Amino acid sequence: MSDPYQVFRGSLPDVCPSDPTRMVFAGDAEGRCEVFTWDAGTRRARQVTDRVGGTAHCAIDGDAYVWWFEDDAEGNGRWWFRAFDGGPRWPGLPGAPAGQPRGLAIAPDGTVAAAVADSDATTLLVGRRGRAAHTLLRTPTPFRLGGISADGGLLVVATAPGNAAAVTVLTTRGETVAVLPGTGEARGSTDLPARPTDRDAAGRLWCLGFSPRQGDRDLLLVRESGHRYVLETWTPTAGTVTHPWCSFDTEITARWYPEGRAVLVRQERHGRSLLHRVEPRTRRRTLVPTPAGSLLDAAPRPGGALHYMWTDTAHPPVPRATDATPLPPAGLTTVVPGHHTDLWTPVPDGRVHTLLSLPERHASVPPPAVFLVHGGPADHDRDAYDATVHSLVASGYAVVRVNYRGSTGYGPNWRRAFTDGVGHTQVRDLAAVRAELVRRQLIGGDATALWGVSWGAYLVLLALGTRPGLWRAGIAVKPVADWVAAHRSTTPALRALDVRLFGGTPDEMPERYARSSPLTYAAEVAAPLLVVGATKDTKCPPGQIHSYLGALERAGVPHEAMWLDTGHDGYDGAAHVSVLRRSLRFLHTHLPATHRPAGPQRPPARLGGSRSH
Repeated sequence: MSDPYQVFRGSLPDVCPSDPTRMVFAGDAEGRCEVFTWDAGTRRARQVTDRVGGTAHCAIDGDAYVWWFEDDAEGNGRWWFRAFDGGPRWPGLPGAPAGQPRGLAIAPDGTVAAAVADSDATTLLVGRRGRAAHTLLRTPTPFRLGGISADGGLLVVATAPGNAAAVTVLTTRGETVAVLPGTGEARGSTDLPARPTDRDAAGRLWCLGFSPRQGDRDLLLVRESGHRYVLETWTPTAGTVTHPWCSFDTEITARWYPEGRAVLVRQERHGRSLLHRVEPRTRRRTLVPTPAGSLLDAAPRPGGALHYMWTDTAHPPVPRATDATPLPPAGLTTVVPGHHTDLWTPVPDGRVHTLLSLPERHASVPPPAVFLVHGGPADHDRDAYDATVHSLVASGYAVVRVNYRGSTGYGPNWRRAFTDGVGHTQVRDLAAVRAELVRRQLIGGDATALWGVSWGAYLVLLALGTRPGLWRAGIAVKPVADWVAAHRSTTPALRALDVRLFGGTPDEMPERYARSSPLTYAAEVAAPLLVVGATKDTKCPPGQIHSYLGALERAGVPHEAMWLDTGHDGYDGAAHVSVLRRSLRFLHTHLPATHRPAGPQRPPARLGGSRSH
């Protein structure tokens, strides 16, 4: 493992609206994520940022000024900008409060809107590039900025999709134009400005931005309707219009085409991606051909072209353009060894889908298996490259990625199916998949381990404590370990999600929190355990991890602890690689592989994977 590691981001470059040859992207800078410009005409990249902690959030406006968010280890910071070709850097909105980024939108007329969140509230700011902004909204209700209209006159903000005020449209003077409801499943009242709405709640609602077409104020929406997801549009004159002819059985996201008449819909379905071109006004919907696998990002470009980021389990992401526009080159071009397939296992609410990667067989016995448990919970494992999968398969392990109940990509019913309670439903699915793989002799029955990050790490701890006889080892990276302590010390957005998951706060539902907390079962853990925490983590705070480690210590459970001097999310690949190395050493000690190839390759470190409440 002597080659330098790399980082990669699963998103496309942001394109200058007035000059599509000018782009900005976040990519690898000697093992750290930084912001670069890309000139498609000359095929040259130029590094814009150079920070110890790395930089990931960036944008480019219509005047080709590059924007980036400069944050500290806790994720708090401000927006900055400089010219595409270089020069001094300037504060994007001088005097703006520091916080975590919750959206940036820049209209063609130069109006800039930004949202930042601190420990007390989320603030919406409006101004001009390089000038002091005024505060349009500040509320303890977590929200994100969903976009700005092409004329710079309207803004849209989104809270939880089930809120009574899931989407609110405002003028840039702060006047409320419309409040669009979700189902009302979120508890409590919103502090966003409100006025009577012309529509009853009909399902969870997401906003996806205004049309870029000058003169249009069409807002694109996705509504959960029954067992499907349907496109909607809203305008100030017509209100909300539902397009029932354009519905999908699994989760979607969408983006306007630059001309503002058509929409590109990206559907996540059963661990893979589909693209659809939709024309709301003519009721046309066309499947866009793409290779089998996952599209981590997809964007329509002027003239009908498409750019997309393609990958599958065996191949790292590569950007592709249908109009032959040169895009920044891909990083690693290796192929993940082994055999990659799918498995479907019956469970009470349907069939759970598993992505299974098997190493090359060099022995008659089934290989040991590592269950990589995804985070979220509203997320899913994809048929997509994963550096950890690469490392494990190359080291002789089978890798099992289970899209347990609660995962996205399988429809609303699957996402809502918490039949056995928070955490316990997902652990039951992990156990069911393990039993089938063992029965079919695809993995070793006495050689299975768990490895997860964030919410996935929470499930690792819960599974080790509630079903200790199934697992030989566990790795939990930045977990929720003590639900009550985590709830009290995490971010407002995550506290709000906890309330939705459990039906109340720990004071209101103490039995539910205790039943789902790994701390309750810490003394039952039997397998050796590696716990990785981050000292500046605001999502899965270090204090609640310390309390769990103390419980393990008192119970005499064999465990190791590793601490990173970072936040929950990091942009420096060195931290990711250090965790990967430590974890592989831990597995090799407690779950030896039946075959260890010589000289495994060093894969890139993908930056991402968080408790995404």
